[in-house]
Amino acid sequence: MAKKVLVVDDEKLIVKGIRFSLEQDGMEVDCAYDGEEALKLAKENTYDMILLDLMLPKMDGFEVCQQIREFSMTPVIMLTAKGDDMDKILGLEYGADDYITKPFNILEVKARIKAIMRRTSPMQRKGEENKVVENGDLSLDCESRRLFILEKEINVTAREFDLLALLVLNPNKVYSREKLLKLVWGSDYPGDVRTVDVHVRRLREKIEANPSDPKYVQTKWGVGYYYQG
Repeated sequence: MAKKVLVVDDEKLIVKGIRFSLEQDGMEVDCAYDGEEALKLAKENTYDMILLDLMLPKMDGFEVCQQIREFSMTPVIMLTAKGDDMDKILGLEYGADDYITKPFNILEVKARIKAIMRRTSPMQRKGEENKVVENGDLSLDCESRRLFILEKEINVTAREFDLLALLVLNPNKVYSREKLLKLVWGSDYPGDVRTVDVHVRRLREKIEANPSDPKYVQTKWGVGYYYQG
């Protein structure tokens, strides 16, 4: 079945170019040109990926992403013309899985989309990760990519799931932030280790009863992070 992508940008030429390129790869593409239209489409449809520009009319990309995260864990890649690191970090804080800075190469955009889709596709994982990992009151279903704590499902993004799964499947093994960045985001990812810190913080806010005194994802000061097995 064709992958379905929502492309959101107020620059129609950019949307047209991305749409053409993705359709050439057999994907279905919907387009929106402002934040309100994007949110409406995201609520009415099921997408495999959302490309979301930061600077939008009516509602900016941060707000759109934040509202999408209230009802959907669809992977979101933020598109930003700003090179400022703070905007990238903010995008991750609001629930984005990745970001690409304009001007971008369409081949890079497609590579990022396909990398995230591979990680979130059940068919790609079935042979090697068809299992449920349980540790105390935490349960991680690696095939359906669902997380439960005390039998209650916790909604996490694609990146958050990948990060937690890596740590849970390797309990008590300490990973440096650089190593986590390479394993979870890929060796060609242009971001820095603050990306890892943001995702760990977001994860803790979702899974820990007291994020400042974590039970699951622990910090080894000066070294990195590990899962308390």
